Amino acid sequence: MPLLHKIAAVVIVCAVILGLTLPGERNRPGPGNAAARAGATSGAKPVAPPTASGPPSTPAAPGPSTASPTPSATPSATAPAVLPTAAPAAAQAKADELGEIPVLMYHRIMKKADLSLDRSTKELRDELERLAREGYVPITAAEFASGRFNVPAGAHPVVLTFDDSTPGHFALDERGEPAPDTAVAIIQEVARRHPGFRPVATFYLNEDLFGLGDRAAAGLKWLIDHGYEIANHTSTHADLSRMSKKQVQKEIGGIEDKIVSLTGRHTATFAYPFGAIPDKRAWAQKQDGRYDFQAVFLAGWKPSQSPFDKDFDRFAVTRVRSEGKIKENECTKFCSTAWLDHLAKHPGERYTSDGDPETITVPRAAEKRLAKEFRPRARVY
Repeated sequence: MPLLHKIAAVVIVCAVILGLTLPGERNRPGPGNAAARAGATSGAKPVAPPTASGPPSTPAAPGPSTASPTPSATPSATAPAVLPTAAPAAAQAKADELGEIPVLMYHRIMKKADLSLDRSTKELRDELERLAREGYVPITAAEFASGRFNVPAGAHPVVLTFDDSTPGHFALDERGEPAPDTAVAIIQEVARRHPGFRPVATFYLNEDLFGLGDRAAAGLKWLIDHGYEIANHTSTHADLSRMSKKQVQKEIGGIEDKIVSLTGRHTATFAYPFGAIPDKRAWAQKQDGRYDFQAVFLAGWKPSQSPFDKDFDRFAVTRVRSEGKIKENECTKFCSTAWLDHLAKHPGERYTSDGDPETITVPRAAEKRLAKEFRPRARVY
C-alpha cells in the first residue's frame, strides 16, 4: 500500500476513536439539559395560593416521597436578567415585599393578666384594633411559609400565633360557636368592625387541646373550617434542647398523631416550646411518615424577614412577644408595642403588599436582597 494511503488510514482510525471517547455537542450544557437537571434535582412543589376567605389546602401526609412545600418559583422558570417594571398601582402603593413582617406571639389570654406572658382580653382587643387601623392584614403561619398570600395593595401582612392551646384561646359555647372573650371571639369581633381585617390566626397545640375534652374534634373542625391554622407545639411543651433524637420525635410526633386522628390532616408548621432548639434542627423539622414542616418558629424578639429575602431561614423564623413597653425582657425595645411603634415611624422597613399574590414587587434599590428563586415572579420600580 502506498505510504500516503497508510497515513490516511491511520488518520481515519484515530478520528473514529476520538469521536467515540471525547465529549460531543450532545453532552454540553444547554437550555434543554439545564432544564432537565433542574427538574431532576428540584423535588419541591409550589404551594397553591391561599384565598382570602378560606384555609390553605390540606398538607399532604409526610413520607419519604413527599417533599415539604417551599415558596419557590416553578422549577422550569428562567430568572430574567433584568426584572420587569412593577404595575403602576404597586409603585403608587410603595410596595416592598422584602420588608419585615411582625409574627406576634401570644400565650394565655385572660380577663385579667396574671403572669408576665399573659395578655388580658382588653390588651388583646386593643392590639388587634391597632393592627386593623394601621393597615395590617392577618395571614396564617402556613400561608406566610408558602410565599403566596393575598393581601391588598398598600397593606401589611401580620401573623398572629398563639402558643399552648389554652382555654382562653378558644372554647365552644352551647351553640357550637366561639365562647365570648376567647382570642378567637375577639379576632372575629375586630374583623366585623374592620372588614379588611381578616379573621385568621395560627394555634400551636399541646396535648390538652384548649381544655375542650370530648369536644376537641368539633372545636378543631370549627377552627379549620373558618380559616384558622392548627399547628404543632409538642405533646407536653417539652424543652427539646435537653432531649435525644428519639425523645424529640416522640414529643413532636405524639401531638401530630393526635391532631391527625382528630382532623384527618397533618400540620404545616411547628413552634419550639421556650424557643429551645434540639441538638440537631433536622430532628424537629421532619420524621418520615409522621411530620414534615414547611417552617419552624422560634420564640421572639424581632419581626421576621420576608420569605423572599435571600437571608430568610424558614426553619428559624423569628417572632415578637405581645407586650407593652415594660422593662422585663427588654420589652421597651423588643416586644410588640415597641416594634409596632418603630414600624409606624419607619414605614419603609415593613412589608407592604403589591396586591397581587402572583408577583413580588420590590424597590429597585432592594433588588439584590431578593432570593434567586423568586426572580421569575419579581417586579421593580
